[in-house]
Amino acid sequence: MDKFKVTPWEVEGRIDYNKLIKDFGTKPITQDILRVLEKHGRLHVMLRGGYFFSHRDLDLALDDYEKGKGFFLYTGRAPSGAMHIGHLLPFIITKWFQDVFHANVYVQIPDEEKFLAKRGLSLEEIDKMVETDILHISSLGFDPHRTFIFRDREYIRHMYTPAVKVAKKITYSTARAVFGFTNETNIGIGFYPALQIVPTLFEKKRCLIPAAIDQDPYWRIQRDIAESLGHYKAAAIHSKFLPPLTGPEGKMSSSVQETAIYLDDDPRTVKEKIMKYAFSGGGATIEEHRKRGGNPEVDVAFQWLHMLFEEDDGRMEEIRKDYRSGKLLTGELKMMLIEKLNRFLEKHQKEKRRAEKLVRLYMHDGKLAKRMWEG
Repeated sequence: MDKFKVTPWEVEGRIDYNKLIKDFGTKPITQDILRVLEKHGRLHVMLRGGYFFSHRDLDLALDDYEKGKGFFLYTGRAPSGAMHIGHLLPFIITKWFQDVFHANVYVQIPDEEKFLAKRGLSLEEIDKMVETDILHISSLGFDPHRTFIFRDREYIRHMYTPAVKVAKKITYSTARAVFGFTNETNIGIGFYPALQIVPTLFEKKRCLIPAAIDQDPYWRIQRDIAESLGHYKAAAIHSKFLPPLTGPEGKMSSSVQETAIYLDDDPRTVKEKIMKYAFSGGGATIEEHRKRGGNPEVDVAFQWLHMLFEEDDGRMEEIRKDYRSGKLLTGELKMMLIEKLNRFLEKHQKEKRRAEKLVRLYMHDGKLAKRMWEG
């Protein structure tokens, strides 16, 4: 078995997600849970395709909803470079949960984390990234009166008191064990986990967090201390890592262009990247592919279609069968992805241009934003 590494700071190797569930102590998202979700609305393709695969207490959050207590949602984005398609996915599933369960959504923009954790990024550079990232998030069409987007450095006076209460309950030994902090860790990033936990305490309901599974350590600490602070243990639903264009190992990176499709890429760039870099599970030649078929499990175009873009499950199975048999060629599969990706990005970029008027609603003027600022 190939070795892999998953922490909040690094993701390396080809991930064994079944082993990760066991190592992290989470639970798989079962067909029973999917059936409960489906009672309330058509399952999102990322749930049907298995992109979201693991959870903590999702069943309890759904029980709370059935009992009339409800739950609220929390996710976020730490700016560190241009947003790519993988960055957007937690927000898309969060919007699905908001639409289906009429839940409040809190989006944290930790505009200090990457400054503290990474060398070479100034606060001024991060602030420019933040403005663009918030536009991308705002373009998804969250309910403006049930959504609060906030920047840590702007909202800190409201967060600091609960952060102090959280921080007092986290020992250095716990932080070192969970996050791998060393003696060289600066005290800013050492305090940051307390700020990341604070939004889980914004309401006296259970918090449900859609995020990639590398963020799970934060919620493990939250679950250890939440009840002593008079709150619920956070529930979480974990995604896999969207395979980078270059193959099934690791995750997409903003800093390595050949691994990523950026949200502002134009149609020509998308086509060139997919055709040049998207890792193929097909044969070395057309003749070999026709004879032996392709392997959809490692083919990036197939995986992206399956996890994210092909809404018709029956059609997806046809594509799988045709690719395995050699009937469908790698180039044809890539063109399917290119068409769907460009359609998605065209719509997203159009909504982004319209999103500026929504930003103040999400951050200051909407009902939830006003309630948060007024305390």
